[in-house]
Amino acid sequence: MRPATTSSASAPRPPRQRRARRGTVGLIVLRVAQALFALTVAQVLAFLVVPPPATMFMVEDRVDALVRHRKGYHFRYEWVSYRNISDYAKVAVIAAEDQKFSEHFGFDFESVEKAIEDHERGRKLRGASTISQQVAKNLFLWPGRNFVRKGLEAYYTVLIEALWPKRRILEVYLNTAEFGNGVFGVRAASEQFFDKPPAELTRYEAALLAGVLPSPRRLHADRPSDYLERRTYNILRFMNRIGGRGYLEQFWGGTI
Repeated sequence: MRPATTSSASAPRPPRQRRARRGTVGLIVLRVAQALFALTVAQVLAFLVVPPPATMFMVEDRVDALVRHRKGYHFRYEWVSYRNISDYAKVAVIAAEDQKFSEHFGFDFESVEKAIEDHERGRKLRGASTISQQVAKNLFLWPGRNFVRKGLEAYYTVLIEALWPKRRILEVYLNTAEFGNGVFGVRAASEQFFDKPPAELTRYEAALLAGVLPSPRRLHADRPSDYLERRTYNILRFMNRIGGRGYLEQFWGGTI
């Protein structure tokens, strides 16, 4: 009786072939990772010099307004250069949203830790995102809170901090933040609510606009509630605390 033979299909691959196959897969993964990295770097570098035509949040907002038939919705977004924005507006958003903006590299871990501690004491969980993180989220990503999106937010935040000066980060933030129902950017907000260009915003008006940022669809700069008035005066105090307009001269040894 002839002994049974093992078919070539079921025979185990030689170690050299298995190593070669793993090497090929690894090379493909590496090439894909390199291509994605190059693409994201190109994205960030492009918006270093070109005003964003829109952000992912603007697109989402317009689709949401269309689907839900949001009352009184009218989309407005008009870019304005940094030098044509009131210094009060620059200081106000920093005082309201990210008082360590000039110090950190995209992340304020102390604020995150404090927010967690406050939540553990029974207070409402508040956001601790920096201005850089908000730019990364608004400009490149979709709304959501899952780990994949948060990971990409951190990645884009690092790229932005590495490739953009602080001045550009602040300029993009002021131009893309949502200040009202369909109102994006400080130019659209200034003209919509105060009938003036953003260069002419007063200290109080700038603080009022910064005050609506946590809830721009609920708070209204043109008809402030008692809560918004209190928040505005707190922001005015914070503006004084960080140095007012003189704060802008602190950015890494140069005026922004």
